Amino acid sequence: MQNTAGANKESLMQQLTAEHRALKARIRELDKHVSLTSAERVEYSQLKKLKLRAKDRIRLLEQP
Repeated sequence: MQNTAGANKESLMQQLTAEHRALKARIRELDKHVSLTSAERVEYSQLKKLKLRAKDRIRLLEQP
């Protein structure tokens, strides 16, 4: 049973790490713009929150 839990934890960690990277990449793309449209500003704000949430979940999974 513990192996399954460990595998699930590892799988979730990989998923969250990939999500975090994708969010970070999109934020970098938006950072390159001279100015953002109102829709892009909303997206940027949401991306930052999602990125932080993913990072927090990763840290929780890293704890023993």
